[in-house]
Amino acid sequence: MEFRSLKIIDPILKSLHEEGYTTPTPVQEQAIPIVLQGTDLLGCAQTGTGKTAAFAVPILQLLSVNRTNEKKRKIRSLIVTPTRELAIQIDESFKAYGKYTGLTSTVVFGGVAQGPQTTILQRGIDILIATPGRLLDLMGQGYISLKEIEIFVLDEADRMLNMGFIHDVKKILVALPVKRQSLFFSATMAPEIIKLSDSILHHPSKVMVTPSATTVETVQQYLYFVDKGNKNALLLDVLKDPKIRTALVFTRTKHGADKVVKVLLRNDIKAEAIHGNKGQNARQKALSNFKEKSTRVLVATDIAARGIDVEDMQFVINFEIPNVPETYVHRIGRTGRAGADGTAFSFCDAEEKAYLKDIEKLIGMKIPVRDDHDYPLIDHHPVKPPKQEFRKPYSRQTAGANQNKRRF
Repeated sequence: MEFRSLKIIDPILKSLHEEGYTTPTPVQEQAIPIVLQGTDLLGCAQTGTGKTAAFAVPILQLLSVNRTNEKKRKIRSLIVTPTRELAIQIDESFKAYGKYTGLTSTVVFGGVAQGPQTTILQRGIDILIATPGRLLDLMGQGYISLKEIEIFVLDEADRMLNMGFIHDVKKILVALPVKRQSLFFSATMAPEIIKLSDSILHHPSKVMVTPSATTVETVQQYLYFVDKGNKNALLLDVLKDPKIRTALVFTRTKHGADKVVKVLLRNDIKAEAIHGNKGQNARQKALSNFKEKSTRVLVATDIAARGIDVEDMQFVINFEIPNVPETYVHRIGRTGRAGADGTAFSFCDAEEKAYLKDIEKLIGMKIPVRDDHDYPLIDHHPVKPPKQEFRKPYSRQTAGANQNKRRF
């Protein structure tokens, strides 16, 4: 099937052709006709399957066909997404697919001065891509009105919940018109996600491209059992492989990401970190360097990595096992995108075995173990706090009783 068979208008087909897109992915093939009908949509598809085009293409078409004649453009479509990187990526997609439609879009997110963003908003735009915090802030200042929204998209809904954005999302929903088309996308469909979707969608059609929480089939997964203190040494050994031209390394914390970068730099491996404490310009520069392969290793936290879309990225390394099993699916989904091959290495110490058990239960498989390395796990049992002996609280009564016991 080609995009033309989905009844997409010529201006969008032209831009898709220039971007090198000819055949829609499964999620695009199923979702685009539904959205074009004006129906609400509940979409579940893994990262890297083409979800952005699945909603961007039909939104551009619907807004183009139903264009208004007002001099100042009003925001007619709102896409809310959890991270700055992902928001920027979505805006780039709208601009690429819609460059011949005459529609305009912009992106707003925190961590940078709001001046340039508000200047564009005051001129008027058709499509707004936003992170929750900055969106609510600009709404409060009167720069953004959602009264004219025709199509609302909540993207990466599962990550929204994990990042604690649920209250912000509810505030945004209250400001939206009751009569609207809503699209809800998530890589996983936990019970809380279903509950949230029920509060947003009205008689939605469902697109489930892959079973919930399955991992990309083209990604080869390997597990290294290693003591926590030897993870740096193991990482350096793994990176000796010349086939690993670039790698995305995940840590659970910002501090952990910075520590890994320091180790790599001391060993002459060009590396940069990307996390919430980095300024937006620094994050974009690090991502650009990684895409251009001038930086070999990008070390990221899970939140900052959302929206990283690098072509031909073949290697992901879980320096630390995520404590949320769904996060593992998101991490390895950074590689093996659009049918390409990918490899994911995971370093597991004794304390992380419980996390590993939850991950393997979620994905329905045992991750193959590699023991051909110099740093095997020696301490298989995590350190547990000493068991405290129970003692009754001191009182005159108990003290007297103890004295009586000793007398007899």
